[in-house]
Amino acid sequence: MTTVYVTHPRYVEHHLAGHPEHAGRIRAVWAQMQAAGLPSRMQAIEAQPVDEEWILSVHTPKHLELMRWVDATAQQNVHLDADTYAGPTAYAVARLSAGGVVAAVDAVLSGRATNGLAAVRPPGHHAMPGHAMGFCLLGNVPIATRYAQKTYGLERVMIVDYDVHHGNGTEAMFYDDPSVLFISLHQYPFYPGTGALTDTGRGKGAGHTLNVPLAPRHGDKNYASVFESVLWPAAERFQPQLIIVSAGFDAHWADPIAGMHLTLSGYAHLSRELIRMAHQFCGGKIVFAMEGGYNLDALSHGLVNIAHALLGDETVSDPLGTPRGSPTEPDIAPLIHKLRQVHQL
Repeated sequence: MTTVYVTHPRYVEHHLAGHPEHAGRIRAVWAQMQAAGLPSRMQAIEAQPVDEEWILSVHTPKHLELMRWVDATAQQNVHLDADTYAGPTAYAVARLSAGGVVAAVDAVLSGRATNGLAAVRPPGHHAMPGHAMGFCLLGNVPIATRYAQKTYGLERVMIVDYDVHHGNGTEAMFYDDPSVLFISLHQYPFYPGTGALTDTGRGKGAGHTLNVPLAPRHGDKNYASVFESVLWPAAERFQPQLIIVSAGFDAHWADPIAGMHLTLSGYAHLSRELIRMAHQFCGGKIVFAMEGGYNLDALSHGLVNIAHALLGDETVSDPLGTPRGSPTEPDIAPLIHKLRQVHQL
């Protein structure tokens, strides 16, 4: 079994001091991966810039023109919206970020690797077809999904997004597409304000968007219950040929900008469940792509735990432990019942 590990040293060039999505995030991941001795056990490769034809498979020409304009004219960071910045090399780094996920998918689908981890930034799941949003410049996972479909002829790709924020950009790109099952578990109501349980797809894509809107304070037990009672039957019905995970670690209890109560051990369980799904439904073909996460310990140890799981290790690194006071989780049963009812699971 071979696990591909994709990253790139230029990811640190995209940086704004004081911003939650800063270069220190990827530095923390690199340092923790090295401390755990993981890159030497994996097939480590550098990302390559994604070709613009793949960007245009999910984004509008207008968005591509804006990114080129920023690349050509910006002398310093500019704000594309209240949350999202871009500087002189932002487009180049964003192409490397999307290219990192594409490279991991390509390695898995070509048979050069069994599974993969793409430690990339900037993140991508908020990037809309026509504009950047929520720290995200390009839709990394959607671009890689279209690459997988058009290059390898895949008919069914499942995307699971367990970042604390709803993956509105990914949803928008596949909302009417029955070839992609998009599942998002997210705090709700919360940024970006989308992701209602009743948003299930449109036209031929009806039923192929599965939103799991969670009130604050849900943690390990309830996330595991949702996986067992909702994600497993949804995946079994869909029979994916590839699973791509938008792996955000901002649902961790210690994250400074959200209100969920997952632990690193709880996150590790979710990742291992997704790997089990991949083994059951698509020959183990799964790629994890880094998204959000703004507590550097939660983020870096979270990526390390994904690598251990992909390699088949039993190791789980959890230096942060459980939330202070061991708060009681909300009752998840009514939400699970509604999800199963709406999606006929």
